[in-house]
Amino acid sequence: MECLWAGWRIPAMRADRATVEESHLTSSGTAATTQKSDQTLFDAILASGLPDDQTYIVWCSELVCVLLNRYPYTVGHVLVIPCRAVDQLEDLDQTEYIALWEAVQHSVIAIKTAFSPDGINLGANIGKGAGPSVTNHLHIHVVPRWKSDTNFMSAVANVRVLPRTLQDTWKSLRESWPTDATVN
Repeated sequence: MECLWAGWRIPAMRADRATVEESHLTSSGTAATTQKSDQTLFDAILASGLPDDQTYIVWCSELVCVLLNRYPYTVGHVLVIPCRAVDQLEDLDQTEYIALWEAVQHSVIAIKTAFSPDGINLGANIGKGAGPSVTNHLHIHVVPRWKSDTNFMSAVANVRVLPRTLQDTWKSLRESWPTDATVN
């Protein structure tokens, strides 16, 4: 039997579940129960008052924020979210829509600079029928991909192998963020 060592994940498994840091997503993909019922998961993260290196906010403006996915498909997987909670793309006003797609573009630039992937997947699961984990706050996934990444571990062992910690990934993306986009 082969063993997969991912000891760096122990702190996340033992984290205080009452913190917003843990509330990104539980391992089952459902929103954590520590947020107020009138807040979306992303509202709770943005309103937490915690430093960016704990919430994994890579970049934020008045209209849009970019944060690491707590349980990424690959290293560098970010979520681009409007700061105003809407669940449908057409519910964004024109200014928010433009800001969202500019943040997606900046995310792609930062990911390419930091990690040199072979490609990028962009995706949004809008509406319950599309299968989003967070249904009440629109978000765009920006996922770096490599030719050698076949996800065989996910297919055969229900495991993801990530060679970098979220903290290291966050630092790399912050350092690689385009200079024409300001971090709050």
